[in-house]
Amino acid sequence: MTNGATSPVTVATLKVEHSPLLSPTSSQSVTETVNGFHRFVIQGYSLAKGMGIGKHIVSDNFTVGGYRWAIYFYPDGKNPEDSSTYVSVFIALASEGTDVRALFELTLMDQSGKGKHKVHSHFDRSLESGPYTLKYRGSMWGYKRFFRRALLETSDYLKDDCLIINCTVGVVVSAIDCSRLHSIQVPVSDIGAHFGMLLENMEGSDITFDVAGEKFRSHKLVLAARSPVFRTEIFDGVDEQKKEMVITDLEPRVFKALLHFIYRDTLSEDAESVESSSASLSSVSETLIAKLLAAADRYCLERLKLMCESRLCKNISVNSVAKILALADEYHATELKAVCLRFAAENLAAVMRSDGFEYLKDNCPLLQSELLKTIAGCEEDYSSGGKSRSVWAQLSDGTDTNGRRVRQRT
Repeated sequence: MTNGATSPVTVATLKVEHSPLLSPTSSQSVTETVNGFHRFVIQGYSLAKGMGIGKHIVSDNFTVGGYRWAIYFYPDGKNPEDSSTYVSVFIALASEGTDVRALFELTLMDQSGKGKHKVHSHFDRSLESGPYTLKYRGSMWGYKRFFRRALLETSDYLKDDCLIINCTVGVVVSAIDCSRLHSIQVPVSDIGAHFGMLLENMEGSDITFDVAGEKFRSHKLVLAARSPVFRTEIFDGVDEQKKEMVITDLEPRVFKALLHFIYRDTLSEDAESVESSSASLSSVSETLIAKLLAAADRYCLERLKLMCESRLCKNISVNSVAKILALADEYHATELKAVCLRFAAENLAAVMRSDGFEYLKDNCPLLQSELLKTIAGCEEDYSSGGKSRSVWAQLSDGTDTNGRRVRQRT
């Protein structure tokens, strides 16, 4: 450049595009012990005594955590300074290994049956410096002064010239926990779909039910497996070879829903839709779900009963609770009955003015007694810090437990 001329400057703008963040990854290392146990029986202790300081009796090798181990017993002690005053016991690494970390427990067994064993253990105490590390093959852990020999020979640990030493080894291992990181999703059971196909195509059916003139083909074994009542009626009757049965106490739509559950273990679509039951008592009793509840009770299908109870529970209201309570009581639906009693007790004033309560008074006097007991239980809840307003107080001013004014009937 000359004459002070200014050359044009080109500025390049580097555009940095941020790539989307990758899904986070994780891993989990689990450190635990692989435990193993070995019992070393030393028969003829008196003959082994006097073999010399540092001389030992050794157990057979045993494997724990991928390593071989052995128990060493020194009848005259391992330490020359102790002058055979003590017996020594050690556990040794008997295979090749470097820096093998482990926990140990050596137990001299009390043979009197009193259970007063002499135990030296890593497992039940705080490990300030961590597990013991064995550097190489032949490395040992144990006690030079395991037990004073004179006391041992007059104790219950020695019986019939025999000693028993139990040894537990816990080898420390670390690994990535694959069970949590690489889980394999198992799909939900589809057995209902497969049995449902039997219901649809009726392949292999061997019995027909006549329900108000409508025919339903089915399979004896399926019915017997699902219902003890069907099993009795089909196989314990006079004629086990019967090909047709007449059902007189169920409507076709109810029996169809019953078969749907028996084969598929679910409610049919018609039963899933709970009809409103805010009108008369008869309207509740005539719903499919109420009739299916009765059928479930009749054929001892407890799971179906609970399904029906759950559906009816969603339809409980001030107007319907007394009617549903009567159904629950009649068909032994204990869960539904308990919910109805509790709801009626907590909304007593409004419920007492409903048509359903009049039905209870006239037809179910025992249920009224149960309701009173439930009310008493609610009173106890209130007095112990529950709702501040007594259920009995509802009767004095015509309001329900939510403070809403209930119009008096005329």
